[in-house]
Amino acid sequence: MRKALSLLALVAAVGALASGCANTERKFGRGLDNSLDIVRCGEFRRTVEQTAILEGPDAGYTVGVVRGINRTLGRTGIGIYEMVTAPLPPYGPIFTDHFAPEPVYPDSFTPGLVADSMFATDTYLGFSGGEVMPFSPGSRFEIFNIP
Repeated sequence: MRKALSLLALVAAVGALASGCANTERKFGRGLDNSLDIVRCGEFRRTVEQTAILEGPDAGYTVGVVRGINRTLGRTGIGIYEMVTAPLPPYGPIFTDHFAPEPVYPDSFTPGLVADSMFATDTYLGFSGGEVMPFSPGSRFEIFNIP
């Protein structure tokens, strides 16, 4: 009995190591991204914007807000679920009939890279371009905004 359990543990360890971690990594990253939507407010802003455009401004400020809160909580729940179940299959996105697998933003604004030396290619010159605070809702200030 003891040998059977040792053999089973060895087979499970080899199977886990041989299967690779690319799918697990992708699923955990997607879950982390979705769970941070409650801070980013991307789903909320997009839902309010789309409701205001399709149903009118009054509906955007009332129905859109409630719908945005519901969708934000749903996306956050999906993200937490994907982070907890990251090592377990299936590795593809879930609930794609109701939510996009990638994070969403309003059509009027999609953030870019942060103005930081990590993403800048010309830091030795002493200046670089990019957004100042793309993670903050409503921040659209860019350094050296050249179209």
